[in-house]
Amino acid sequence: MSTKSVLLQHVENKPLREKILDTLREAIVSGDIKPGQALLENDLAAQLGVSRAPLREAFQILSHEGLVETIPYKGTVVRNLTRQDIEELYTLRCVLEQFAIRRIIVAGKPEDSTTLRAIFDEMLAAAVNGNLKEVNLIDRRFHDTLIDLSQHHLLAQTWSMVTLRVRQVMALRNRRNSDLRQIAYNHVPIIEAIASGNEPEAMDLIEKHVVSSLDLIVELWDDSTNQAVTGGTP
Repeated sequence: MSTKSVLLQHVENKPLREKILDTLREAIVSGDIKPGQALLENDLAAQLGVSRAPLREAFQILSHEGLVETIPYKGTVVRNLTRQDIEELYTLRCVLEQFAIRRIIVAGKPEDSTTLRAIFDEMLAAAVNGNLKEVNLIDRRFHDTLIDLSQHHLLAQTWSMVTLRVRQVMALRNRRNSDLRQIAYNHVPIIEAIASGNEPEAMDLIEKHVVSSLDLIVELWDDSTNQAVTGGTP
């Protein structure tokens, strides 16, 4: 599939490589450019208004981040998501977020719950407006905030290693969920359990939240052909 149909913003002259990198990374993790999709240098250079040299530099960084790969005779493509990739990502995510929530509950700061409720309010407003991209961004911020509120630096570093893939899979999942309001409301029980200090319930809820996301993504997987997740036809 060509990237001609993907709407990308024209790149202005800032630090050029960083601007190109940010633009492509955001398109990949938001699901606008999907797993398995080819990144054609000529098309992208024309859309972004840049030469091919800084584009290739951006490809190298994205490859290091695990978001793209070079395949012989095909060129650079967005790295496919295998069943194992998804299962590993979501089982690790569950462990990390449970650990973060446990620390938040132990700290017992009322302002933490207030912070999470404010994020939910923003997510719900975006959902009411039918803004999927904004819902995705705020959904990601909610889970990033859980990690931040835990005040555990090593946890934050570990989360940063997987956060791009988490964002990508969350965006693909949310594209499959037509009820944007429900995406927002799914976070309410987690917030209430944290606010009440009910650790067992919070652990159970975040596990179910993550597993339900995993189930939605695995629905995209074709066992018979061992095909990678693509998130559907754009």
